[in-house]
Amino acid sequence: MTDYRVTEGQANSPWNLKGIGMTSQRTRNRMIERLQEQGIENEELLTLMARVPRHIFLDEALSHRAYEDISLPIGYQQTLSQPWVVARMTELLLDMPERPDKVLEIGTGSGYQTAILASLFKQVISLERISGFQPKAKERFQALELSNIELHHADGYEGWNEKAPFDAILVTAAPASVPATLVAQLSETGVMILPVGEGEEQSLTRVTRNESGHTCDVIAPVHFVPLQQGVV
Repeated sequence: MTDYRVTEGQANSPWNLKGIGMTSQRTRNRMIERLQEQGIENEELLTLMARVPRHIFLDEALSHRAYEDISLPIGYQQTLSQPWVVARMTELLLDMPERPDKVLEIGTGSGYQTAILASLFKQVISLERISGFQPKAKERFQALELSNIELHHADGYEGWNEKAPFDAILVTAAPASVPATLVAQLSETGVMILPVGEGEEQSLTRVTRNESGHTCDVIAPVHFVPLQQGVV
């Protein structure tokens, strides 16, 4: 797991990685205590989320709210998911019998979930349909010294067949139903975590590939922005 104690190179970064006031370590620790109260148990994940500077994945005007238990706008009518959602989706991948090596993420956004994944798994390929997100996301990953992320401007519905199959897929926006194209890009025992549904009727779902096709397990009610097709 990546250790986010600030290195000499990071200290000279334009991003305020250590934080101050409402972005300080004390505030981050309160977020972790809340996650534990909400049922997040994986200690490796909790330690990581205490270290990752979530506030740098938001515009400066909203950074003081980064560690609250809410989703927050990141532009382009998209949101940064609340900490519990990020933690639960990631924990479901960590619960797999074998830790995934190669993970496909659908929806880079500002890059927070991507950074969490890259700190836990060997290789992360992240697709984003909105090109405007990618320059800052790349800067953030460089500031955090994450070098195992491959970014693509692409339609998430199509996945990334060039590098399939994937041990795991994580989708950060909600399709109306489970996309068959993405299921087909899972390995034989791969797992996909995604919200499924429309409007207020969405469920966090675990899709597990098997010999006969796949199974779906509903985890919890959630609310995400819709997964859209095409690129912009």
